[in-house]
Amino acid sequence: MVIRMHEVREIALGVHWVGVRDWDRRLFDSLIPLPAGTTYNSYLVSGRDKLVLIDTVNPGFEGELKAKLEQIGSWGKLDYVVMNHAEPDHAGGLPFVLEGNPRAKVLLTAKGAKMAKVLFALPDDRMTVVKDGDSIDLGGKTLRFIEAPFLHWPETMFTYLEEDQVLFPCDFFGAHHAAGVFADEVEDLLVYAKKYFGEIMMPFSKSGRQGLAKLEGLKIGMIAPSHGPMHRDPKPILSAYMSWTAGETTAKVTICYATMWQATKAMVDVFAQTLMQEGVYVSVYDLTVSDLSSIAGDLVDSKGIVLAAPTVLGGLHPLALHAANVVKVIRPPAKFAVVLSSYGWGGGAVKQALEVLGPTKIEALGAVDVNGYPTKEDLKKVEDLARKMAQRVKEA
Repeated sequence: MVIRMHEVREIALGVHWVGVRDWDRRLFDSLIPLPAGTTYNSYLVSGRDKLVLIDTVNPGFEGELKAKLEQIGSWGKLDYVVMNHAEPDHAGGLPFVLEGNPRAKVLLTAKGAKMAKVLFALPDDRMTVVKDGDSIDLGGKTLRFIEAPFLHWPETMFTYLEEDQVLFPCDFFGAHHAAGVFADEVEDLLVYAKKYFGEIMMPFSKSGRQGLAKLEGLKIGMIAPSHGPMHRDPKPILSAYMSWTAGETTAKVTICYATMWQATKAMVDVFAQTLMQEGVYVSVYDLTVSDLSSIAGDLVDSKGIVLAAPTVLGGLHPLALHAANVVKVIRPPAKFAVVLSSYGWGGGAVKQALEVLGPTKIEALGAVDVNGYPTKEDLKKVEDLARKMAQRVKEA
């Protein structure tokens, strides 16, 4: 008989990673591409007196979590399960875990308790509400709870293991990447972390700054998020989040475009080349083949946005309309926007683009709207508008 050994990692004395790797997942929330898969990180903390599981796993992976806990002799013996965040990719395994660990109580915030009832039908007698600053002694190990609302749901909290200086922040500081155990083992992990921030945390930058402020004074030796590798050197990811949550931008412009008969593409080419000639960094995305995660990652530190698309039936090309709405939702720190468009028998794309972007704090510097293919005079207008954006981007 062959006994299968599951991957279990001791990341600190008495602290084990018992999460799972989802190598094959390619889409999150039916929206976010996952080119490198993801992980659902779960952690077992063993004190002298108590056993605690911090977060569970995505539905469908409960059996693997159970096998890992059985492998280290902990299944059926849990005293507590910490629910840092109620989203099912972290808390979806709660009913299964509680059924197999009859004495375990779930530690969560008051808002978390309400959500756990709705999402997982957890009864009151299986939940214990903790408040900001509360702690629990496991016997030689102390867990402290830090409320972190809207990072990225209202019930979210962080858990801090005092003796080992390990922070368990759930989605905060995470990355969608299935490989590696620690961040320094994955090439360009900060690129994935930046995309993740842009997709999930950027709309909550103010809450992110508040969350970082709560961590001031804590000695953090390791950050163990619920997606992606752990950070045994917290400085790079902490520094990045300080910059990203502050909305720090560079002389950079992200251009998103759709084109049907290459008229809009001709304007995009001139605009991008002019910006680069003026010393501005440019990222260009064809919306028919580009993924949202890459665009969101570039928007994290772009000072300018260009939306370029033809008119389709009186409004924006549907791909560009989707992109404009995404910009509106994820709230990038960009200062300036430009719209480029072309039309055949009737316009309307520019008007709709400006209406969608209107509620944002992004200043519209202008637009070029061309009937048919752009003439030399039209392309000169595009070039002049690009120089205007370059000047504003470099001065801001």
